Amino acid sequence: MSQSSFSSLLRGAFTPKLIHVLRSGYTRDMFLKDLTAGITVGVVALPLAMAFAIGAGASPAQGLYTAIIAGFLMAALGGSRYQVSGPTGAFVVIIAGVIVQHGMGGLVTATLLAGIILLLLGVSGLGKLIKYIPYPVTTGFTTGIGLIIAGGQLKDFLGLSVPHPSAEFFERIGEVVEYGSTLSPATVAVGAGTLGAIVLIRKLAPRVPAAVTAVALGAAAVWIFRIPVQTIGSKYGELPGGFPSPVLPDLRLATIRAVFPSALTIALLGAIESLLSAVVADGMTGDRHDAGTELTAQGIGNVAVALFGGIPATGAIARTATNIKNGARSPVSAIIHSLVLLAFALFLSKAASAIPLASLSAVLLVVAWDMSELPRFLGMRRAPRSDLAVMLTTFALTVAIDLTVAVQVGLLLAVFLFLRRTSETSSVYSIREMLETEDADTPEDPEAMGRKTVPAGCEVYEIEGPFFFGTADLLQEALANLEKPPRVFILRLRKVPAVDATGLNALAAFHKYCRKHGTVLLLSGVRDQPRKALESFGLAEAVGPENVLPDIDSALARASVLLSAEKADREARTAAADAERRPVGPKGIGLPR
Repeated sequence: MSQSSFSSLLRGAFTPKLIHVLRSGYTRDMFLKDLTAGITVGVVALPLAMAFAIGAGASPAQGLYTAIIAGFLMAALGGSRYQVSGPTGAFVVIIAGVIVQHGMGGLVTATLLAGIILLLLGVSGLGKLIKYIPYPVTTGFTTGIGLIIAGGQLKDFLGLSVPHPSAEFFERIGEVVEYGSTLSPATVAVGAGTLGAIVLIRKLAPRVPAAVTAVALGAAAVWIFRIPVQTIGSKYGELPGGFPSPVLPDLRLATIRAVFPSALTIALLGAIESLLSAVVADGMTGDRHDAGTELTAQGIGNVAVALFGGIPATGAIARTATNIKNGARSPVSAIIHSLVLLAFALFLSKAASAIPLASLSAVLLVVAWDMSELPRFLGMRRAPRSDLAVMLTTFALTVAIDLTVAVQVGLLLAVFLFLRRTSETSSVYSIREMLETEDADTPEDPEAMGRKTVPAGCEVYEIEGPFFFGTADLLQEALANLEKPPRVFILRLRKVPAVDATGLNALAAFHKYCRKHGTVLLLSGVRDQPRKALESFGLAEAVGPENVLPDIDSALARASVLLSAEKADREARTAAADAERRPVGPKGIGLPR
């Protein structure tokens, strides 16, 4: 965190939306609408919080506590007016992998570290860069996550008896085939009934919370008809009727090193999903979120969740949309949602123990379908091949290896893709190429080379686009085409918005090449960022302040002066040499040849 960022935070740059709402006047009518929305979202979030925790290999209590703590803190401190936070499907895969590799203690440490990373992203303002993560990368890993979540629910949905369930996708599919004979018809009936109820409620009564209604119906059917299926209580024991005490996670250096890559992935996913959810909320309401404040709140919430042994949390798109559709007016509704969950944990934990695991699996299958967004995934076949390759690679790595590797490789591929496309938009033109382009496109340009007179012995080239490490070699390629070095070389930079260290080194190498061959280098039309970079790098001084010109006219005038001076000097040297070679008469008078 930079000192200026920290100072701006202290001066009040971090102002939660809740403060804005209270300052602008919070009315009784707003509270009543927030109360209705908060209760509705709390009921909807109850089965989701436990389902996501169970799907990731954690306990249902951990999911419930996470939704309570994160839901309260992220709403009270966040930068979105309508955001509802808690456990989400995006984290299921990464959480499961961390638990398998490092145990529950490793997950808690990773959650704490992810919270700190999110906090730093929010305060520093770097979190805004999250929006530049390419569409193929996000599509690839969200579809992959959806497939993995679905594969992980088949065991509980079908009621299979698997002695040692695997955490790997393909091994889980193999287990379904291997232990298919242990299928429980009663479990399938409960799961299929819950799944069908969710689909029907969504279609016929979209304002009714489908997940919680379907789960309640499934639990009621199991209790009334004494259906022999596994429930939360039979597998995990009765939910504790209270709240855990805070405990400091394992902060040994070895543990931090081991879980840091996973923490980075959790932070990245948390930032992506929370800001995406906030953007969706803005689109539905016309409001505008504060990305820095939102990520700061997400960081604080995850740190707090880790202290209570919870799992990672972020902004939840479905719950946020439900919040808005039910009339929410401020972050108070999300705070009420967390209080509803708290009341459930304190007073109704026995009821949660009766929920069938098959019903929660059905909920997660629906979540997996929603996350996969198959039409969007399949629609990428019409995208450029490079984008399709990035998406398919990210998808394959997500499913076959793990999400951490998929995100890292996906981002790396996206960087290479960006460099390739930037290099395609950056060019180095000779004067002949400039004249051809100008004739076709820009005859009215006052700085067009067709309007200029280039003196003999002068060569003019122009760089167009950012001049950085992805395009610096273009200059060297252009120079290789020159038959011989000119006496003056004008390099136009009017269309270069930015230059980096590699570009500066390329210019420095070119300047050295010019000096070696007796060529004077002139830089024309240098813009603000490149000019400051040249001065900071010392290249402006090396080239000479008199050789850094504001426009092409000044550069051509300077070239004419240099060439005229060189011509005069050459003529003077020639005359002197001729004088030395003339024969001398008896009285020292030079005789004509």
